[in-house]
Amino acid sequence: MKAPSLNTQILLGALFGVLVGLYFQTLGVENSLVKGGLYASGLVGTLFIDLLKMILIPLVFCSIAVGIANLRQHSQMHRVWVTTLVFFAFTMAIAVALGLFASNYFKPGSGLEIAMFADSIQNFQAQQLPLPEFFAQFLHGLFMNPFAALATGNVLAVVIFALILGIALVVGGERYKNILGLLQEGLELTMRIVGWVMVLAPFGIAALLIKLVATQDTAMLGTMAKFMTVVVGTTLLHGVVILPLLLYLITGKTPLWFWRGAREALITAFATSSSSATLPVTMRCATQHLHVKPEIAGFVVPLGATMNMDGTALYEAAAALFIANLVGIDLNLTQQLIVFFTAMIAAVGAPGIPSAGMVTMVMVLQSVGLPAEAIAILLPIDRLLDTIRTTVNVQGDMVGSLVVQKLVNR
Repeated sequence: MKAPSLNTQILLGALFGVLVGLYFQTLGVENSLVKGGLYASGLVGTLFIDLLKMILIPLVFCSIAVGIANLRQHSQMHRVWVTTLVFFAFTMAIAVALGLFASNYFKPGSGLEIAMFADSIQNFQAQQLPLPEFFAQFLHGLFMNPFAALATGNVLAVVIFALILGIALVVGGERYKNILGLLQEGLELTMRIVGWVMVLAPFGIAALLIKLVATQDTAMLGTMAKFMTVVVGTTLLHGVVILPLLLYLITGKTPLWFWRGAREALITAFATSSSSATLPVTMRCATQHLHVKPEIAGFVVPLGATMNMDGTALYEAAAALFIANLVGIDLNLTQQLIVFFTAMIAAVGAPGIPSAGMVTMVMVLQSVGLPAEAIAILLPIDRLLDTIRTTVNVQGDMVGSLVVQKLVNR
């Protein structure tokens, strides 16, 4: 009897994880079976993520450098670069606008009292970062010692250095062909290791989802139900309708074809809540299942994993309006435009800043004078919402690679 495909195994692992997590939740976290199960799930899930992170930096470094060198040889680099950035900015702008529109229409938070969350706000110290300081730290984080960036796993700094190295390899021409050959072999080697790691994916994803589902605070989920429904609904609208529609209009590829090829990466993103940790799987799906040229995928996908955050941008804009409703502040059009642009900037990420996601969320709140401490309200539900927005972030990277490939080859 033929074993089911890896895609099917991953899907079954995800379903198993959710079902076991729900069962554990009914038993309660104090149950000895649940304690043992959560401990085992933590070990397996952490091992899977650590293996993905282990291969992440070599993969990013080799794929970007090789991708740049191969694109420059075909005189496509300029078109790829411009098309990639324009598409990323366009889809993020749509996502933020969608989040703001839904929040204005449904007004989540307007029926709740800020006093309900007084304890969590009081016990939370927000790390505040003004916009000018954010820019300074962001730029500082782009250019750093490449060995330090490789050692600390600073993905954006590795991407920048690999870009520069790739251009230098092209300018040097035949003189550096041995180094380029070495990097190409390194890329092939890392992709082979990714294939080995993916054998563990069904077990790792099941373990991560068991822990996620079993440890949710159901009382808080009920209190925040309206906000969660707005965020999940708009994020899914962006991921299930808008991105596939753009893909179909530009490339002619159907959503079903895309989801079949991207399933491994999307489920991994949902379970890990990390675009960076999912990157090796995203690269594998883009090149092997979606048939994106390695030089295109090697440039677009790693760049997207650090800069293209549709789900995150949508969430941060919606969260700002939710907190405004909660504290009774009516944001005017100018203030909402400030939220629009600040959420896009914040979603790009801030390498080198501790708790970057929380710091950037604080920056969005500060931009329109909302209390930074109110971010504590979002913490209990953040992990659950993070699964969906990360899945859409990763989907945007793969859609972007297909769109860029189609547009530059016209």
